[in-house]
Amino acid sequence: TPEEKWQRLVSATRQAPDARATSVPYGFTTRVVAQVRIAGARQSVGAVLERMALRALGVACLFALLGAVIHYVQPQPSMLAEDIFFMTEDPAAILLELS
Repeated sequence: TPEEKWQRLVSATRQAPDARATSVPYGFTTRVVAQVRIAGARQSVGAVLERMALRALGVACLFALLGAVIHYVQPQPSMLAEDIFFMTEDPAAILLELS
């Protein structure tokens, strides 16, 4: 039956040895290190400044956003007692009464 054939095939596949190579090819690590050094040497001063400028722009945007949030959330200072006094009483009348 097809089911028996399938089971025999699966069982034979499980018992087969794994013939894949598990080690890296000869000289692979040397080539990788050489590529990393070449890529690092290719960075010009302009590329480094560009990367730093983009980071600085991001930090500046965060500070601007933080400043806007703080300004929006900061409560308005309450009126001083002195200001309330002069709004309710006439300062000239008070000074004339004292003299």
